[in-house]
Amino acid sequence: MAAILALALGGCSSNSGGPGLAPDTVAFLDTLQHKTFNFFWDLTPASNGLTPDRWPTPSFSSIAAVGFALTAYPIGVEHGWITRAQAADRTLATLRFFWTAPQDSAGPITTGYRGFFYHFLDMSTGRRYQTVELSTIDTSLLLGGILFAQSYFTGSDTTEKEIRALADSIYFRVDWQWAQAGAPGVTMGWHPESGFLNARGIGYNEGMILNILAIASPTHPVDSTGTWNAWVGGYQWGTYYGQSFVQFAPLFGHEYSHVWIDFRGIKDGYMQGRVIDYFENSLRATRAQRGYAIANPGRWRG
Repeated sequence: MAAILALALGGCSSNSGGPGLAPDTVAFLDTLQHKTFNFFWDLTPASNGLTPDRWPTPSFSSIAAVGFALTAYPIGVEHGWITRAQAADRTLATLRFFWTAPQDSAGPITTGYRGFFYHFLDMSTGRRYQTVELSTIDTSLLLGGILFAQSYFTGSDTTEKEIRALADSIYFRVDWQWAQAGAPGVTMGWHPESGFLNARGIGYNEGMILNILAIASPTHPVDSTGTWNAWVGGYQWGTYYGQSFVQFAPLFGHEYSHVWIDFRGIKDGYMQGRVIDYFENSLRATRAQRGYAIANPGRWRG
């Protein structure tokens, strides 16, 4: 998971903007990073680590948001906003919650099943929020943060040792084979009341990390060739605002997996055929979004 550590900490230098940027731009980026960190640190209860989905209105917790929070804590350490001990304590409390929370097929009074977790959880009880689905992609984003924490907290003290052990336990428990339900691609979710969702993780989106975690699982791995071929089989290549790339409209789909995995230089058969890698693909998507914003064909104001 070295790539997870390298990329997630990539923006942690005191000069947040990189070379060649004006001082006011660097100051803006540093302020933006700090305020983003404060959202996760200030609004996540230290007792269970359940990050709210939104603020300031009353909210449930999003397990994906918890994954981003677990990633933000070491970044806060590297910036000097909190101490390493503070980050480790918060991380340990979070991982203890997810490891000990009830896993059962019943639904209403549980937090997850087969190692996966429900998309939204009650902020106080940590149990399934209303009738939301057991989410494979949001569990994957949570795991991204958990495995990042495992990569970062490499100390020999009891707290950091327990973080690493719990990260293994939580990841190893996830039953990816069950979530395939006998078909190519991992299903997007499951309800205890009605079973698996029809939608599957096929075609480019934020779920690339899901497939990688499922293939890499040391306990319940899916078939690497069949799963990845099914994923790539849904790709749509196109050109938008002068940029040619694998299409997915929302920009977050081109960003989320890159938070934890450094895709530079990594090419599968599809990307070899396009003579780019997944990092370049996301750069092109970002440039296309920027081109659209500058052109502003809808003549939006403000």
